[in-house]
Amino acid sequence: MKNLDPTMAQQVAHAISVFQAERTGYPPKAVTVVLSDDTLVVTLHEALSPAEKALSSTPEGALQVQEFHRQLFKDSVELLRREIKRITGVAVGEAAAELETTTGAVVHAFTTGTMVQVFQLAGRISLDAWNGHRSNDH
Repeated sequence: MKNLDPTMAQQVAHAISVFQAERTGYPPKAVTVVLSDDTLVVTLHEALSPAEKALSSTPEGALQVQEFHRQLFKDSVELLRREIKRITGVAVGEAAAELETTTGAVVHAFTTGTMVQVFQLAGRISLDAWNGHRSNDH
């Protein structure tokens, strides 16, 4: 039986999950990776620890958790950029992380523990390469 190499999406998801666990001590329950043209979106599902969820139950606590994750991302985005480039072969042009989209959704976002990371790539990755197909595969 032939072992299949993980796709780029699987490799990115694994790298982001390991990164999150190393930085926070709490791994996300799942990681979703989506590529659309030159934009890579990584969603960490249930990425907050029980303590962060409890702290997020108040507006002040939610702001603290939000700021913590923003600072964590800011302080380590270069490591993520290098890892994504290593996996995909394409440099990351822009990167951002956000824990909420509108006022009032902050508590909901922290309650579910979802964090979305978006990486703007400096070039395109072919769908064949992204899906794990090599040029010599048939």
